[in-house]
Amino acid sequence: MRIVQGIGWYYPESWGGTEIYVAGLSRRLRAAGHEVVVAAPDQSHAIERLYEHDGIRVYRYPTPAEPTRAEAQGSTVVRGAERFHRWLEAFRPDVVHLHTFVTGLGLAEVDAARAAGARVIATTHAASLGFICARGTMMQWGSEPCNGIAVERKCAACMLDHHGVPRAMASLVAAVPSPLAGLARHLPGRAGAAFALPAFIRDQQARQARLLGSVDRFVLLTDWARRTVAANGAPADKIAVNRLGVAHRPSPPKPGPDLRPTTAPVRVAYVGRFDPIKGVEDFVRALTSLSAGLPFRAELVGPIFTPGERRIVETLRRLIGVDPRITIANPIPHARMAQALAGLDVLCCPSLAAEGGPTVAIEAHAVGTPVIGTRIGGLAELVTDGVNGRLVPPGDWRALADAIRSMVVDPAGTIDRWRRVLTPVRTLDDVTRDYLALYAA
Repeated sequence: MRIVQGIGWYYPESWGGTEIYVAGLSRRLRAAGHEVVVAAPDQSHAIERLYEHDGIRVYRYPTPAEPTRAEAQGSTVVRGAERFHRWLEAFRPDVVHLHTFVTGLGLAEVDAARAAGARVIATTHAASLGFICARGTMMQWGSEPCNGIAVERKCAACMLDHHGVPRAMASLVAAVPSPLAGLARHLPGRAGAAFALPAFIRDQQARQARLLGSVDRFVLLTDWARRTVAANGAPADKIAVNRLGVAHRPSPPKPGPDLRPTTAPVRVAYVGRFDPIKGVEDFVRALTSLSAGLPFRAELVGPIFTPGERRIVETLRRLIGVDPRITIANPIPHARMAQALAGLDVLCCPSLAAEGGPTVAIEAHAVGTPVIGTRIGGLAELVTDGVNGRLVPPGDWRALADAIRSMVVDPAGTIDRWRRVLTPVRTLDDVTRDYLALYAA
């Protein structure tokens, strides 16, 4: 088969969990005898590019760094994306598999793949689950796990809150009847933008329906995501679950607690992107609240690509202050990730969004390192609170601090007990096998 893997960002400009996933899947598909090309929009170049990464061909097409509102919302074809459409028409793939929906990789590109005669598979790695959650986190008001059901008034109020409108006012604006809101959306400035949000939520719901009508399969990473998409009206025959797996074939786990018990200082780390939805600021607040006598060492590990990520890191440095127990470390090449995770006593994943993973949590389990994190998304299906790790409410750094304190004070009764019950994990070999079945269906 000729297979295109579509993704919103890619190496060498960007690498994270989804990029690692797509690269690993592409390698396995190629090893199985299929022709694979990764395609991604590119805001950093003005021309099309073809290059090779890790033995896989990569096609990049230019899109604007500053898209119009219509382009950003997907109501028009993004400038430059028509080159991708022409490339698809010439390449004639058997399968186009999209992994993210971003500016320049959206419904217009689904249509272009269909027009090229391809079977279209979409996997949603984000908490938006396609176009269901406009905020992109599945956290109502940004602080409480949402029930996942898209309702115009509720979602519009949540988005207004996201844009800084006080919650009471956001609820009032979202409750304005549609005819009046339709008139008020033409007001100048922020007032007009506020009254336009209910219409935007309706547009998002229409986009979700159009997406599900166009793709052959819509793939989710967790059972929670499958139930949520179904509750929002997705036909059962269009949705499937293919859980995350580790990209590298796992090496034998580190020695168990009977051979190598956890000793002080306990080593705990966050490994991932410096993005607000990852909850890394909550992790630092939890750590710095712990008494100076507690014996732990903590690291924050991740790449820094953007000005926004640099600002977050500077905020973290200010929060850490002079606490010698906490350091910000250089990113870890993925080829060394298993070794690095095995060297930890605990991985912390304090996510503030209903992620499908994060994959790094599965990689930690693969080498015998337990995980503490938030009770949301994929973590809530990977970690059983008090059995093989700890889960706390998202955004509750005080509860996270209590969890860290308890394991530092009693590693034998927490960390080592969790290590004893960790089970083998899925790999990308399993993921690839399941995708090949979907590609051929």
